[in-house]
Amino acid sequence: MPRLLLIEDDCNYADALLRRLQRHNWTGAHYLTPTEALTDTLPVNAIVLDQNLAGQSSLPSIATLKARWPDARLVVVTGYASIATTVSAIKDGADNYLTKPVDLPTLVRELKGDSSAAASMPEQPISVGTLEWELIHQTLAAHNNNISATARALNMHRRTLQRKLQKKRPQ
Repeated sequence: MPRLLLIEDDCNYADALLRRLQRHNWTGAHYLTPTEALTDTLPVNAIVLDQNLAGQSSLPSIATLKARWPDARLVVVTGYASIATTVSAIKDGADNYLTKPVDLPTLVRELKGDSSAAASMPEQPISVGTLEWELIHQTLAAHNNNISATARALNMHRRTLQRKLQKKRPQ
């Protein structure tokens, strides 16, 4: 089975992605930082790197990861895409740059190096409720769990945000 390294600071997202990739015959390890990932001693076929790790850009670590595993495909994923960061990632050695939420069939094709294959629909598209839940919790974390600041950032009434925070993550 091909093996990948997932470098992602959102443990829930990482666990879900690794479980979904296992259904496509991938095995992998999850690390919170590129520095932790560099301690891995097993062969690696692919690397999935979140661009924003704990508020810091992970793009400077692309060259180091590619030097450690030159034959591994490196795919950067991000919720904060821009043309400048895309160009920077590709110049530094990333094989592709995808935005979250990542379409699983597209990611699997990229990890295999088969980006020319025809696009297909996701097996189970992420629901709007799940996307909203993830955005709210990312914004809340970015504002140090300050509900008032998060409500302002989301242009949402504070009480509405509090009601949404009481709900469980949709499946």
